[in-house]
Amino acid sequence: MSWGTELWDQFDNLEKHTQWGIDVLEKFIKFVKERTEIELSYAKQLRNLSKKYQPKKNSKEEEEYRYTSARAFLATLNEMNDYAGQHEVISENMTSLITGELTRYVQELKQERKSHFHDGRKAQQHIETCWKQLEASKRRFERDCKEADRAQQYFEKMDADINVTKADVEKARQQAQLRHQMAEDSKAEYSSTLQKFNSEQHDHYYTHIPHIFQKIQEMEERRIVRIGESMKTFAEVDRQVIPIIGKCLDEITKAAESIDHKNDSQLVIEAFKSGFEPPGDVDFEDFTQPMKRTVSESSLSNSRADGKSEPKFGGKSKGKLWPFIKKNKIIETLLGTKSPKQQKEPLSHRFNEFMTSKPKIHCFRSLKRGLSLKLGAGPEDFSNLPPEQRRKKLQQKVDELNRDIQKEMDQRDALTKMKDVYIKNPQMGDAASVDHRLAELGQNIEKLRLEVQKFEAWLAEVEGRLSMRSEARRQSGLYEAQNPSAVNSCAQDRESSPDGSYTEEQSQETEMKVPATDFDDEFDDEEPLPTIGTCKALYTFEGQNEGTISVAEGEMLYVIEEDKGDGWTRIRRNEDEEGYVPTSYVEVYLDKNAKDVYKSLEKISE
Repeated sequence: MSWGTELWDQFDNLEKHTQWGIDVLEKFIKFVKERTEIELSYAKQLRNLSKKYQPKKNSKEEEEYRYTSARAFLATLNEMNDYAGQHEVISENMTSLITGELTRYVQELKQERKSHFHDGRKAQQHIETCWKQLEASKRRFERDCKEADRAQQYFEKMDADINVTKADVEKARQQAQLRHQMAEDSKAEYSSTLQKFNSEQHDHYYTHIPHIFQKIQEMEERRIVRIGESMKTFAEVDRQVIPIIGKCLDEITKAAESIDHKNDSQLVIEAFKSGFEPPGDVDFEDFTQPMKRTVSESSLSNSRADGKSEPKFGGKSKGKLWPFIKKNKIIETLLGTKSPKQQKEPLSHRFNEFMTSKPKIHCFRSLKRGLSLKLGAGPEDFSNLPPEQRRKKLQQKVDELNRDIQKEMDQRDALTKMKDVYIKNPQMGDAASVDHRLAELGQNIEKLRLEVQKFEAWLAEVEGRLSMRSEARRQSGLYEAQNPSAVNSCAQDRESSPDGSYTEEQSQETEMKVPATDFDDEFDDEEPLPTIGTCKALYTFEGQNEGTISVAEGEMLYVIEEDKGDGWTRIRRNEDEEGYVPTSYVEVYLDKNAKDVYKSLEKISE
């Protein structure tokens, strides 16, 4: 089946059909190109989605990823990132294997098609020229034949007329013979031209055109095969990434199966366990007899009587309430639940009543402790935290310091080896050049070891207290089983401390000796004032008087007490250096929240 024999007279239709084939190929290229753009856009959106939900570095979100469910979600995000990468691979492969290749092929195809149809038009023009020559020869032969007939008739007429001279007859005869000869010549030319045309026409329709059409047919068939191969490649590109995408989905499934609800529950215990003991039973107070009141106004009993718990101010386990408490809400929280009578009383009257019922030093230190938490200036030994959380933080600090020590020791070992190399090979470097750095590393290691000892001492102290509490709880359980009435008597001596925790005192009415804890001893030492902002020294000040501090121009320091109108601002350089400087010598940047809190406290304390 050949186009040259079957479609010998369909030159124009073949030209249209081959152009349509090129249009289809270009349409497929455009389709693949848009598909690659969609894949790239989808991959970009997936990556942005994964990045959006990734935990931010050095943020609270990182702590949440210790739970198995959160880690599984993080693994899902990472796998989705890889999943997006496979769609990028699809786009790249389709661009290189299909779009790029087909674009080049279309250009070649257009050139080939143009060449074949140019040859076809040339052949057509040649046969048309031969046909025109044949027609001209035929018309000339026909004209000469007619002229010869007219000349013959005229000769016969002249020959029959007796009145015509012999010379005229001879002239007519010669003219007839000339015309007859011209007709014979035209006939011979026409015959020759006809034979030539028939030969050219035969070659045209049986040799030239079939050959050209055959090339066009082969070109079109190659185009069809090429577009079919491209469609296979289109599918194969997708098929190649299916195993990797399947792996991504398998990893997501594996991450989901790794979620351990029991482990997450245990992590919640480790994260929030305070280490405090639960409160004991509340005794019945018989007001028919004068008895010692066993519970303060802000105790747990008042909260239970109201049917809801009020947040306690400044407590170790309630320190996180501070960011949400502003101005007089701090004092409201400290004073606890209001009775119907107290609701009508002014806040200052309730505050004075509270200050007379509790030692002032405990009240204000509780306020300072809560403010320290608010401003992010907690004590170094984490004494603002509950025992269990304090132990955990101290352990983390010890581990962190040990890691720092190991890093410093690794650097020292490396420098020591380098120094040995320099000593053995002086041309490589000066051995004395590393002595200064070695001395610095030695000092750093010594400082870090002292820090470790300090935090280990605090850690041992906390662990000792926790073990003592556990032992006390165990003994208390045994004693309660044996002397329930004595345990009720002990409950009368338990008080709620101002910071939301509570202490246990030895009962003088029972014979049970419970080891007393010194957990509340941390209130005995005066704590440093929290920072309420920062300041920049505008000029150098030499603090020579007692209570002042020297500062250098441009130095940045912490503000712990603003100017009260006397022209002096109290600042701090570090934990051991603080004092007053003239307010005009510094540019102060106060923290707005801290400033509002202190103003509120000052107004109420007045």
